[in-house]
Amino acid sequence: MKRLRQIVTKAVVAKGKKRTESSEVLRPSNVPTSILGCWVINHHYSAKKVGKFVEVSGKFDVNVWYAYNNHSRTAVHTETVHYKDRIKLHYRDEDVIETNDCHVRVLQQPNCVEAIITQNGECFNIVIERDFLVEVIGETKVVVSVHPIEYEEEWRFDEDDNDESSSSSSSSSSSSSSSSSSSSGMDFGKGKYGNISDESSSFHR
Repeated sequence: MKRLRQIVTKAVVAKGKKRTESSEVLRPSNVPTSILGCWVINHHYSAKKVGKFVEVSGKFDVNVWYAYNNHSRTAVHTETVHYKDRIKLHYRDEDVIETNDCHVRVLQQPNCVEAIITQNGECFNIVIERDFLVEVIGETKVVVSVHPIEYEEEWRFDEDDNDESSSSSSSSSSSSSSSSSSSSGMDFGKGKYGNISDESSSFHR
């Protein structure tokens, strides 16, 4: 246990995921005859941690393109929808320091799944789907193994050793060849011209 240490650091301590389908009733200014299209835009949201849940609050605009007056005219009805989703958190560790640092990732932006005219014929019934993934960042403990300061992984110098040995061998071979050539030149001069000079001296005598 002397070589183990506990470090307090920040990490993801809890996660939660939730897919929601909500039914919204919208009342246009004209009595609709048919729905020509529906789309969702301008999504804004915020999140906060409440106990073991994360509350995601947001809003978006629903645009419904529809025909009225017996399919003779068209119009677009726009309405802002507010929502609040409670997402349950799942913890990996029991002892976690409380925190309110939440990260939200939208897996599915609010999208229209179904759009119909209600039975009374005056409103739209719009089904909206959305999907969120939340993460809570908090302080937790990490156990690490401690080594002495002198500890270091083994280094390998295989490639450098080969280069140095090859360069040293080539330099030694070149030096030996130069010395042999110089020594042979000196022997050649002494063996040939040394005898001629001796003969000429004895001739003059």
